[in-house]
Order: sequence, then structure tokens, then C-alpha cells
Amino acid sequence: MKDKKKSVYATLLAIVILIIVGYNYDYQNSQTPVEYVVSTIENYDNSPKGIFRKAWRVIKNNYVDDSLNHQDWAKWKKRYEQHIETNQDAHIAIDSMLVSLNDPYTRFLPKKEFDDQNRNIDSKLQGIGVHITEDHGNILIVSVIDDTPAQKYGLQKGDEIIQVGSVSTKGLSLRDVAGMIRGKSGTSVTLTILRDKEVITKKIVREEIKIKTVKYEILDNNIAYIRISSFISSDTANEFKKALTATRKADGIIVDVRGNFGGLLSNAVYISNMFLESGIIVSTVDRHGKKEDINADPYEYINGRPFVILMDKSSASASEIFSGAMKDHKKAVLVGETTFGKGLVQMIKRLQDGSGINFTIAKYLTPSGTDIDHKGIEPDYEVKYEGSNFLLEEKDIQLNRAKEIVLEKLAQ
Repeated sequence: MKDKKKSVYATLLAIVILIIVGYNYDYQNSQTPVEYVVSTIENYDNSPKGIFRKAWRVIKNNYVDDSLNHQDWAKWKKRYEQHIETNQDAHIAIDSMLVSLNDPYTRFLPKKEFDDQNRNIDSKLQGIGVHITEDHGNILIVSVIDDTPAQKYGLQKGDEIIQVGSVSTKGLSLRDVAGMIRGKSGTSVTLTILRDKEVITKKIVREEIKIKTVKYEILDNNIAYIRISSFISSDTANEFKKALTATRKADGIIVDVRGNFGGLLSNAVYISNMFLESGIIVSTVDRHGKKEDINADPYEYINGRPFVILMDKSSASASEIFSGAMKDHKKAVLVGETTFGKGLVQMIKRLQDGSGINFTIAKYLTPSGTDIDHKGIEPDYEVKYEGSNFLLEEKDIQLNRAKEIVLEKLAQ
């Protein structure tokens, strides 16, 4: 169980970070003028020591736990500063310093990882256009994005990727395989896949991929199904609004956030506001215990139809903000499994050499004041699916239960 939890943490850290956007502006500018000036000056110090000092100060002034895990933060300067000669030295020192906080969501990112994270936010990647997952050591295609090379070359949901180029995927991490598949637009990658016991090889030319995080369709009985695969893209809120508008004639709505590890706070707030006319969407509590409520704006209120949210144990952070707001305001029925339980807010900070740090700046509460960290949000109707990946199941019992509930609501 411990190893499984570590794996989930790694996935959360690799592809998702919950950031304050918009709301973040006031928080950052609440610093005293002295701290702001020092921070600005340090931006011009591109030396290895300057990189370390900036990371040290950012954490000292902003980390959610002002005791910094009950330690003397100055000790890190004393221990490392005189020994830092290269950027690599600075990176090792920052990484060790952040580990001392004992926070799985606070970490150092080398430039490549930091850039990858930002590309997820910008919703653009260069590659072939597939979502992949790891299932019992096998790398499987979860979905193929429309109008991408993967679709043009005939890749399908459920294909197992057994080789990338001449390299077997056995024993490789999901991150390693994804890194091998991605590449510059115009270059090619050869994938060997297993489909229904048949081995197929495809040479695919990469392109720039516009990531879509929302898809929708009309199911039987005129029920709209909208899936949000991630809240990380800066376009997610607009994608969801378009989906909601496109399905406006549906009698009921099912929103699926299963397997959604989270993303931008702004997306969770904006999407929640489409179902709330008033009231608190989420509250944040900073290092000083100051509580700030983020409230719904009535002009964003759109939906009033029977509404079900599908969630599972991988639904985290922004997914939980959305689900928690809907549950507390009794706007939706929650179906599936208890969510992951990530009730913390992170900020992203780029360092002078292009590397960066993700660090926790606050915790959040649901509208009722509930802290869900390490607890998760319980569904109104618990339905556990069999197998390890609901997207690959032939019979989706959670979705079927959601449809039944929508029809029951419509019949009332």
C-alpha cells in the first residue's frame, strides 16, 4: 500500500500541480516591500549561489508551515552556501533542503521537468497524441486524441505499447516511455504495439499537439456525458464551457473526473461556478491561519439540470475542489469511490537558470469548512469497478449507475 501511495504521489507530481492563478496575484503582492525588493534583486543574481539563495528565501517567506517542519531554516545557508560552485551544486543543495520539509508536493524540478510542466499548462506538446497508463507493468493507450498523428496512423484505445524504437518498454516507467514517444515536430518514432495478440509496428511522424482535456457526447435517454481528464490546461475551463453549451439540450449531465489528478485552482473555481449561483466555492488557509473564501459569481451560473459526478481514488486536488463544492451545496450526486485526499495548494516558481520549485503555500477547505487532506471526499453512492483501469473496462458499472440516478431524478 505504501509503494502504491508513493506511485500516486509521483504521478501527481509529474503531471499535475495545483496553482493559484488570478487569486495568486493578491497573495504574492501581500509581501512586505523589503521582501519584494530583495526577491527582485536576487533575480539578477544568476550565479549558482544566487539560485540557491532565491530558493531558500522563497520557501522561508511563503511555505505553508512557518515553522518549516520545526527546523532552523538558516542552517541550510550555513551548511551549503560556501560550498556551492556550480548550478549542479545549487540544485543538489535545493533538493536536499526541500526534502527536509517532508512534503511530497514540495520539490525541485530541473529545467526539462519544469518546462514539461509548463507545456502541460500551456496545453501544447510535441508528440503523437495519445494518453497512456501503466497497468501491471504494461504500457497501455488509454485514449487517442482526435486529429493527431496517433489517430491518422491508426493507433487505438487499448493498444499495448511493447517497444519504442528498438527499446522494450518492459521495466520502464510511464515517465520514461512518455519521454521516448515525445519529440520535436517533424521527427518520427516507431512504436511496436500488441493488439488482440497481433504485433503491429507503426512509424509515426510527430506534430505539435494541442491538448484537449474535455470531451463530451450525448448518451442514451438524452443524457450529456462530459469527461474532464485534467484541470492542468489553461484552456480547460473554456473547453468545459463549450461542452456544457453544446449539450445544453440534454436532460441531465454526468461529469466524469475519474483518474483526474487535478490541475489549476482557477479551472476548478470557474467550472464550479457554472453550477453555483452564490456561496463559497472553496476556502484557502495560509501559513498565518488567514482564511480566504472564494465565492461564486451569479453571472457565471449556467446549469440547473440533474447532475452526477463520477469520481474515484485517483481524483485529486482540483477534482476534489470541484466535487467538494458540488457536494456541500447539494448540486450534484457523487458516484464512485472516495477521492485521493489532497487538500493543499502549491505555487510554482522559476529559478534563474530555468529550473524551478513547486512548493505548498496553503491548505484548502470545502465550502462547509471540511479539510479533506489525507481523507478524500466520500461518494453519495459507492460503486467500485473491477480491474485496474475503468477506461479499459468493457462494462462501466459506475457510469451505468450514474445514468440510473439521472433518470431517477428526471422521473421525480
